[in-house]
Amino acid sequence: MIQSTTIFELLQSDDSDIIIAMSTIYPRILPTGDRALTVEFGNKIDEHINARLMGLIRYLSDERVKGIEEFVPSFRAVLIHYNPAVLSYADMEKVVTKALEVPFHESSHQRRIVKVPVCYDRQFGPDIEDVAKHAGLSVEEVIRIHTSTPYLVYMLGFQPGFPYLGGLDERIHTPRLETPRTKLEAGSVGIGGGQTGLYPMESPGGWRIIGVTPVRCYNPEKEKPIPYMAGDHIKFESISKEEFERLRELDLAGGYEFEVTE
Repeated sequence: MIQSTTIFELLQSDDSDIIIAMSTIYPRILPTGDRALTVEFGNKIDEHINARLMGLIRYLSDERVKGIEEFVPSFRAVLIHYNPAVLSYADMEKVVTKALEVPFHESSHQRRIVKVPVCYDRQFGPDIEDVAKHAGLSVEEVIRIHTSTPYLVYMLGFQPGFPYLGGLDERIHTPRLETPRTKLEAGSVGIGGGQTGLYPMESPGGWRIIGVTPVRCYNPEKEKPIPYMAGDHIKFESISKEEFERLRELDLAGGYEFEVTE
């Protein structure tokens, strides 16, 4: 179904009020350089919008269109790279337009959930007490809320395997740090405003760190370096410090496998 969004801009002058209405119709297809195009599905972060763009990716992937090279999804759009020696922009536009006309049902896609163990001990979560204080909750309640639901992976970005997750309970929304840290431990799990996510690699960062996972969410030595992808869900599971050490050793030895349910 095509959605429309209307933006009204009010321009005021000394003697009159002028209202200019600008309408953008979604989805819309935009040229992006000489070997890619972008398909936008909306102008906000929304699970239904994201599901629609992931549906387009799955459909085109299943069709195995010769010349399409890569899909790069974001919150509300997908960038599609193609080989201009095989497909012209006009050809790609026709392919995408036809795909958008195919009926889409969100329930037709089986949900894939990747479980990620996290130790929320204060040793690993330097900001968890601040999050609890901001929410007016206990640390234990923050942990319970954070581990209570699977989070949609809208997209990956910033660094390899960094998942931008949706669905964080409003009760634990917390502003980012005023001054970002220059170094975070690989595997740090944090909250930034209304989002949660994890840093697969050592990195600077301004999110509130509430725990650390002992297992690598980006391991270039594996055939599949990142255990999840856009469209999947991540479910955090609380573990003890003892279990943290055991799983870290197991992961470093190459013996850890993420638990996945579908």
